[in-house]
Amino acid sequence: MFNTKPLILALAFASPFFAVSSQAADAKPSVVIVHGAFADGSDWAKVVPLLQDKGIKVTVVQNPLTSLADDVAATQRVLNNQDGDVVLVGHSWGGTVISQAGTDDKVRSLVYVAAFAPNAGQSTSELYGGYPTAPGSSQIAADKNGFLYLTSQGMAADFAQDLPAKQTAIMTATQGPIRAAAFDDRTSVAAWKQKPSWYLVASDDRMIVPQMQRDFAKKIGAQTTEIAASHVPQQSRPGDVAKVIIQAVEKTQAAAK
Repeated sequence: MFNTKPLILALAFASPFFAVSSQAADAKPSVVIVHGAFADGSDWAKVVPLLQDKGIKVTVVQNPLTSLADDVAATQRVLNNQDGDVVLVGHSWGGTVISQAGTDDKVRSLVYVAAFAPNAGQSTSELYGGYPTAPGSSQIAADKNGFLYLTSQGMAADFAQDLPAKQTAIMTATQGPIRAAAFDDRTSVAAWKQKPSWYLVASDDRMIVPQMQRDFAKKIGAQTTEIAASHVPQQSRPGDVAKVIIQAVEKTQAAAK
């Protein structure tokens, strides 16, 4: 008579494995967000709950803004704490950071929001070559410590001109100054060459000229969305920004099945 005991035991031990595998396939990728210069993690306070409402785990990196290496290290610490696949989002300077940090194996997709997208070996400062001077650049000032900050006028008129004055006053007070030398730090890799990317162009941006953004999006082969917004669409058009990120999450989840 055929002994079914080994088969039963095998199925019993295999069942948890299949359950875990199924759960992993059904799990949504988490989202890690890297904020830009002249900001901190609170810059994303309007988008985070929209993603959480969709059952997406979100973590916003608090960048020291002291160097590219330091910001990549801060991002890497957050990536190390994620359990599965990650959609890595970068705004402005954060685009340079995710272009470097996005080579992490957990990162499956990249989302650039009005962000720099350097190639390997490029610095952020050299990306402006050949483009008109951004209006907001005249409102970037240096402090006594070698850090750059945005004046209150620049915040209101160039960084976030589509937000109320009370809000831009808070953003001025909570901004994260960036070490000036960071803009000359060079990437060593370009994660977008290996990872699918999305790009949201802010057509009213006065900090990174819109044509530069369109050219970035084309260069990296991104799925591109363009909206009429300032440099901080995550503040003025959070629903549109969340929509792009959710699309990236859904596509990334589907690709993993």
